[in-house]
Amino acid sequence: MTILWLLAALVLACSPVQAADRTIYLTFDDGPLDGTGNILDVLQAENVPATMFMVGLHAKSSPESKALVARAKSMPLVTLGNHSYSHAFNRYRKFYADTEGVVADMVRANAALGLDVPTHARLPGRNVFRLPNISTNDLSIDRIEIGIEEPDYEFVAATGFWLYGWDHEWVHDGTGKPVQSVTRLVSEIDHMFTGKVRFVRSNRLILLMHDEMFQDTFNGTANLTALIQGLRQRGYSFGHIPDYDPLN
Repeated sequence: MTILWLLAALVLACSPVQAADRTIYLTFDDGPLDGTGNILDVLQAENVPATMFMVGLHAKSSPESKALVARAKSMPLVTLGNHSYSHAFNRYRKFYADTEGVVADMVRANAALGLDVPTHARLPGRNVFRLPNISTNDLSIDRIEIGIEEPDYEFVAATGFWLYGWDHEWVHDGTGKPVQSVTRLVSEIDHMFTGKVRFVRSNRLILLMHDEMFQDTFNGTANLTALIQGLRQRGYSFGHIPDYDPLN
C-alpha cells in the first residue's frame, strides 16, 4: 500500500496544474476591431469566460463595430469592460497630465459602450489595479511619472471604475501579429505558476491580449482555440473577472 501511495503522490506532483486553484482570466483590449468577431466565435464555441475591454471611439466607428459590442454584451460568459474612449490617442504622458480629462474620457467611453457604474475597466497603456481590496501601480514607469499619474487613478476609481491591470501578456508586433507561439505562451504560463513569479493575486493570472492579434491574417481563430484547449488540457480553469476581487 505504501508503494502505491507513493506512486499516486508522484503522479499528482508531476501533473501540470490543479484546476481548483490555478485560474486564468482571459482579457482582450482595444476592440471592437478586425479580430473581435473571431474572439467571440471562439469564446462561444469553447464556452469559456473572458473580458473584452473596449474603446469607445472604436465602438462608434461603424455599424459593424456597434454590432460587435451588442454581441459581446449579449453573451453570458463575456464581461464588457471600459478601456477609455480615446485610448489616449497613444500619447500616454500627455493624457495622464490632465486628471479631469482622464475621468471625462472614461465616462465618455461608458456612454459609447452603454455601460453603467460600477464599471470593470482598464486604463490605456497602464498596468494599474484599483479594486476594493487591491491597489497597485505600473512598475514599468518611473517614480516621478507615477507621482503625476496617481491622482488620475484614484479619481477614476472614485468615479465608479474598478481598474484591472494584468500579470502576463501575449505580445504582438507592430502589425498585430502574435510574437509568442501558442506553445511558447503556454510554457511561459506554466513557468509562472511554479511559484517563481508573484501574481497580483496568488494563483490568479490575468492574461492580456489584443483583438487585432486574432485576425484571419494571423490565423486568429485557430490560435485562440489552441490556447484555450492547451490551457484546459494542462488543468487550468478560466475565471470571470467580476470574481477576481471578492469584495467587488
